[in-house]
Amino acid sequence: MNFLKKLFLPITLPMKFIQEHFKAMIFLLILFLLFAPQSEQELSPTNLQEIQLVGPIMDVSEVLSQIDKAEKNDAIKGVLLSVDSPGGAVSPSIEIAYAIKRLQEKKPVVVYAKGTIASGSYYASIWADEIIANPGSMVGSIGVIMQGANLSGIMEKLGVSTQTVKAGKYKQIGTPDRKWTDYEVNELNKVIQGTYDMFTQDVADARGLDIKKRDLYANAHIFTAQQAKDVGLIDTLGVSYDAKKRVAELAKVQNPVWNKEDKFDKLMKKLSASTAVTLYTYFPNLVLK
Repeated sequence: MNFLKKLFLPITLPMKFIQEHFKAMIFLLILFLLFAPQSEQELSPTNLQEIQLVGPIMDVSEVLSQIDKAEKNDAIKGVLLSVDSPGGAVSPSIEIAYAIKRLQEKKPVVVYAKGTIASGSYYASIWADEIIANPGSMVGSIGVIMQGANLSGIMEKLGVSTQTVKAGKYKQIGTPDRKWTDYEVNELNKVIQGTYDMFTQDVADARGLDIKKRDLYANAHIFTAQQAKDVGLIDTLGVSYDAKKRVAELAKVQNPVWNKEDKFDKLMKKLSASTAVTLYTYFPNLVLK
């Protein structure tokens, strides 16, 4: 009997191992399928980087991090900034603009306007080597705005009033509980106009435009891609294929290998989307924001 056990030991031991570690093996198999290269190209090191600038510009830490990594990575020979954004806050837009300017000093950068490139997102893009816009994109809106509501009428109806203690003539500027005074409006105009002057001067410098003719290309005008090209805000019209091809040309890359979204991040996004759908199905009154 012992002889038979020893004889079949090469078979029984692997079977026993599989039975005891079946779940772990399935887990490893899933990981292999997720992260294993799917083509020979994936085995090649990435030499071109695409960075997405999508949605309102508020928190730009992730975009800045990607730009910084692309700048420091010697393997990356060129960068494509794909933009579809209506703009946003002034300071974050400028952060991206000057990060792109630093990057462009070391390697080629092309901006591709795939939807909307307006206001702050246009500001963020001006220092690229070239701006290519989808023929159906909207371009421009070079301007600055500050808005506030006058809630005094509603507050009066509700019987609500404010009490204020302040030091400094302009400290209460912009509050919504009353109509702004003329001197407050003038103070805000000073800030808005100063920011607009900075915006348009940077656009003129980056794009080689005449600042004295800024009313033609700025002044919050909204342009089609062709109209934007006519006034000098973009360089050419094209689609994603053209923009990527141009990056490869400027970077002098013969065999372009673009970065791809991390597979684990992609999986997590899919799981999050599935979870949201499930929650909405069973708890329709629960809204995730």
